[in-house]
Amino acid sequence: MRLTAFTDISLRIVMRLAVVSGDELLTTRAAADVLAIPYTHAAKAVSRLSEMGLVETRRGRGGGLQLTAAGRQATVGSIVRRLEGEHEVVGCEDALLPCPLRAACRLRGALRQAQEAFYASLDTLTVDALVTGPTGPVLLGLSVPPRSGTGEPAL
Repeated sequence: MRLTAFTDISLRIVMRLAVVSGDELLTTRAAADVLAIPYTHAAKAVSRLSEMGLVETRRGRGGGLQLTAAGRQATVGSIVRRLEGEHEVVGCEDALLPCPLRAACRLRGALRQAQEAFYASLDTLTVDALVTGPTGPVLLGLSVPPRSGTGEPAL
């Protein structure tokens, strides 16, 4: 099973926000730059994370992003489930190309069971636990990569 790029980006943002100290706010632009992801992708992920109640956003001067208490205690499994949706690993019932074996196939059940085992293993890990050492210090040490040749941060 492979997670979508959207879920990957969302998890990276949550992890980075989990190591921000106290009342410090991180902007979407800063998060995108530090995590080396396109700003538009980061903005879309932040919007979804905010809808989910995991990230609080503040607009305007002095605004930014902050992980909510619910975001800190959320399990990685619950976040991934909500971001990925309840889709099956294989498309047995796809409208364009339904599988002719679907009525008697054992593979579908086995893949569903494997998918649930994957999520269950992620359910044991909270966001807070995810960023304990050595991950947290690495996340804090990330800085905006300089533009090649100019020494200035990338936009």
